[in-house]
Amino acid sequence: MQNIDFSDLADLTTNAFYDIWDLAGDYGRDPKIYMHWSAGLYDTCFEDYHINITSDGLLYASTENLAKVKAHTYHRNSGAIGISMCCCYGATSESLGDYPPTAAQIESMAKAVAIMANRLWLTIDKNHVMTHGEAADNEDGIEPHDPYGPKTTCERWELEYLGTPESPSFNPWATDGSRGGDILRGKAIWYSQH
Repeated sequence: MQNIDFSDLADLTTNAFYDIWDLAGDYGRDPKIYMHWSAGLYDTCFEDYHINITSDGLLYASTENLAKVKAHTYHRNSGAIGISMCCCYGATSESLGDYPPTAAQIESMAKAVAIMANRLWLTIDKNHVMTHGEAADNEDGIEPHDPYGPKTTCERWELEYLGTPESPSFNPWATDGSRGGDILRGKAIWYSQH
């Protein structure tokens, strides 16, 4: 794992632009950015994700090639970047446990998404930027697998809620913008404009 800053992330994304678009094009879609939590401790990074974010908001890259196919999102890894907050060990839909997402992680995730979306020429919306929970339930209309997310089997529900005042509890049917993906995309849009 290599510690990188946001400028490094911008360069890595730019360098992988054509390869990511080519891989996504093989599946007849645009590139994707998938947001995760690791279900681990605050400082434990995993090779499954291109980018890991520790509790202090620092970024760690597991590869110098963001087009490299990693095992982060079932049947959705080609032409996609996986980014994960190192947190939520022992989390349940009722409690995020002793390792909930930190404010620094949430802000770093949003900044990183803004940078990557900008460099990949992607709109920050659910068709391009999703939590693993949203992807698990095929909320973008692409159906490479049976649903297994928070609205169905709840096998994967990462970032369905953040444990913050804006996203306090598990409610995958919320339409008020309080789902974790909505909050993170909203913050990323703000960062992309400022």
